[in-house]
Amino acid sequence: MNKFFDNFYNFKGFGPAIKSVNPTQETLDYFKEKLPNRLLEYWQEYGFCGWGNGAFWTVNPADYHEVLQVWLSGTEFEEREKDGIDKYYVIGRGAFGRLFVWGKTSGQSIKINPSYGMLLPADYSDKLKALGEERSIDLFFAVMSKDSIEEEADGMPLFNRALEKLGVLESDEIYSFVPALSLGGINKLENLQKMKALEHINFLAELGEKRVMADIVALSNQLPHNQ
Repeated sequence: MNKFFDNFYNFKGFGPAIKSVNPTQETLDYFKEKLPNRLLEYWQEYGFCGWGNGAFWTVNPADYHEVLQVWLSGTEFEEREKDGIDKYYVIGRGAFGRLFVWGKTSGQSIKINPSYGMLLPADYSDKLKALGEERSIDLFFAVMSKDSIEEEADGMPLFNRALEKLGVLESDEIYSFVPALSLGGINKLENLQKMKALEHINFLAELGEKRVMADIVALSNQLPHNQ
């Protein structure tokens, strides 16, 4: 275990892995040279699995290809794929359905929050070129925090309360508000249910207009101290 993953596993408290499913050799072969070798090494060692009692999950990008296309449809990211500028893969998922998207040329460049219909871009193309894929994926895990994948209800963090009320998620499940927030639902603990991840994230994508938020990395690079 290198120091970056040790930070994720031990210091940040995400270990040990739960509900692990080993990748097939076919999957490993398919994603070789599409995704960082270090990520594939983690798949081989730990499988596709849950971390932090299911707060975060590493996933098989092939399972999320279609749902990702639904979320990217009509956005600049769909155009970037069509033009061959980038290629996107879901590499992680939060307990509430948040998707972590890796771009072949832009690194961990999109987070999708399905509950709120939001795509949060952060183009790390320059950093990816400077650091390389392996160090970039190392840092993705090293800087991961439970706060960054948390949701709130009643003004308080939700994950541990959801875990106590509904139990540990299976590898194909998420916690989600029912009815969905975009249908007038309210983000209260009592409105939370376990849902099938792929089906529900796809359902949320089709409910309303997606909102692509400002790229905080690009905005930061435009500040005077970065000129």
